[in-house]
Amino acid sequence: FVLALVNIFKKEPSPALILGYAAAQGLFLGGFSAILESMYSGIIFQALLATACVIAVTLTGYAFRIFRTSPKLNKIFFIVIIGYGLFSLANFVGMLVAPSGMFGWRSSVEIFGIPLGVILGVLAVLLGAYSLVMDFEGIEMGVKRGVHKKYGWSAAFGLVLTIIWLYVEILRIIAILRGNN
Repeated sequence: FVLALVNIFKKEPSPALILGYAAAQGLFLGGFSAILESMYSGIIFQALLATACVIAVTLTGYAFRIFRTSPKLNKIFFIVIIGYGLFSLANFVGMLVAPSGMFGWRSSVEIFGIPLGVILGVLAVLLGAYSLVMDFEGIEMGVKRGVHKKYGWSAAFGLVLTIIWLYVEILRIIAILRGNN
């Protein structure tokens, strides 16, 4: 998390920091995935397949000019993502203060019989897909404007960050749904 924040706010891309982030995130994701796989056999394959599908649909829609960003949608995106981030922080603190299920309020609170984590997970996947469109657009603009190749590291970092976020959210949705069976 710390490496991600440093990379996000750093003016010049640092390949060493980006690779360090990738290594740390790989260890975290491997451990998190292994824990969930031991609880729910086959969950990693399901989450990887679903993540690949979201990426493929988003990239295809972007390539055919079906999906685009707009200033108004960008504003809405940032408002929703800040709200989502605040909820995630509150949920984390809530889990520390009064443990309530593996994913806190996400798995212990239901709305019309649907776990809150599923509803928020779907919202997060939609946000992640829009974030991918923003990433693709940024990369395309950088190439068209002839941005120096060192900024390709920043573009790759952004894509990896978004894809990991999508994978974790999809993994969490599947775990919540399988945990309710």
